[in-house]
Amino acid sequence: MSALEPASAAPVSAETASALIGTDLVHPSGNPVVLRSAPRKLAVTYTHKGEERTLDDFLKATKTNGFVVLDGQDIVLERYVGANRDMRFQSWSMAKSFTSAAIGIALSEGHIRSIDDPVTRYLPELKGSGFDGVSIRNLLRMSSGIEWEETKGAPQLQALAQRGRPLKTFAARQKRGWKPGSRFEYTSVNSFVLARLIGQTTGMPYHRYVQEKIWKPAGMESSVLIGNDSSGDSLGYCCFHATDRDYARFGLLYLRGGKAHGKQVVPASWVRRSTKPSASFNERYGLHWWLGGDGEKDYMAAGFGGQHIYVSPKHDVVIVKSVISTPGGQIDLDEAFTAFRAVAAEVARTRTD
Repeated sequence: MSALEPASAAPVSAETASALIGTDLVHPSGNPVVLRSAPRKLAVTYTHKGEERTLDDFLKATKTNGFVVLDGQDIVLERYVGANRDMRFQSWSMAKSFTSAAIGIALSEGHIRSIDDPVTRYLPELKGSGFDGVSIRNLLRMSSGIEWEETKGAPQLQALAQRGRPLKTFAARQKRGWKPGSRFEYTSVNSFVLARLIGQTTGMPYHRYVQEKIWKPAGMESSVLIGNDSSGDSLGYCCFHATDRDYARFGLLYLRGGKAHGKQVVPASWVRRSTKPSASFNERYGLHWWLGGDGEKDYMAAGFGGQHIYVSPKHDVVIVKSVISTPGGQIDLDEAFTAFRAVAAEVARTRTD
């Protein structure tokens, strides 16, 4: 796996992105999961490429605007720079992990028979394209075989969405470049196809399915804006606009095996399946989740420029990191995992009960 998360769109602020693309409003839960403010001092250092760094070094270097650390449901660290707890941060590619969760729920409800089915079983519009016969599994593990270069393709997707062009037409024009299931190639249009799959199989638009099956039952406190192409389809690969506390609640949902308020929201089997290696050709990627490896069993949603939802089952910790603008583009995922592991270990070390 490359240590760099591929660019998923042109570097712009969340506010600019919101103005440039259409969005759908998703309403919050009437019974939010309680996150208790319980701050405590965390002395965090870590070593990356032979250099010792502090958490402050990492947050400053990555131009972090929002940072939340959960010890279970306790907020032990919450910090904002040029932002506040009510700001909706742009998710960029963290949205892909929400799309994965929606697929898992649709599978459990019988809308999708198997992730080994070809996507064209459900989206016949893709017959004759590079997606013809490609399994849903290969879309989820970024091995669709589409001829694609993410640094060029994702900005093109975003530009089309900004102009209100139907991305389903763009997807149907994609060509086969290599054998599906043979290697890893990060491809945002895969996630758009999965989001469209949700809408077509459930009979409910993607954003509404997310609202009814994830956002409300997972106990989200605030509304979220979900980007669309202004032609009837949610993007799926990016562009959730939510608070860091609600991103943390999504991490907590996965930390709790897919449960919120004691009820199963995402099937526990899907949580396990999507957060473990999905292929021998990339053991650091699950089903739309990045994996820490090294036997740690930690994982995270990751977005362009430094957006992260990190989950540490070992230490019972969730970490959310957000930025407003993304001038740096690519982010070193290996350093992010190293820094977050150090934070999680310090949270565990400083527990008093």
